[in-house]
Amino acid sequence: MKPIYVLNGPNLNRLGKREPEIYGTTTLGQIEAMCREAAADRPIRFLQTNAEHQLVDWVHEAIDEGAGIVINPAGLSFRSIPLLDALKMFSGPIIELHISNIHRREEIYHHSLVSKAATAVIAGLGPRGYPVAVRALVDMIEGGGP
Repeated sequence: MKPIYVLNGPNLNRLGKREPEIYGTTTLGQIEAMCREAAADRPIRFLQTNAEHQLVDWVHEAIDEGAGIVINPAGLSFRSIPLLDALKMFSGPIIELHISNIHRREEIYHHSLVSKAATAVIAGLGPRGYPVAVRALVDMIEGGGP
């Protein structure tokens, strides 16, 4: 069974400490546990990096080995054409995820390049958005579409 890739971009390793008024106090480790529970028996590759090239490399790996991608590209959402180009090569479902509602934030956060490649976008559910995204992705993979 091909895994679901849950990819996390820059600064998400600081969850629980970083701007708790925006992102809450849940850690990335706690989010990983929620994702694994939501996936049931489907394997998860849960990864985080602060480096753009590493995120692109993991998308390439998912192209060859993954069933679907949940991606929180963080700040790379709004400026990374290499990430967009990599995601466009992925043939399975992609859910773009943001902990905060990016549309209620400053203007710089309103236009995600990644959304152009995403099957669906979840924003503003806080850390709860991750298991919601994983369950939705499992449904898409097993049900054959969005």
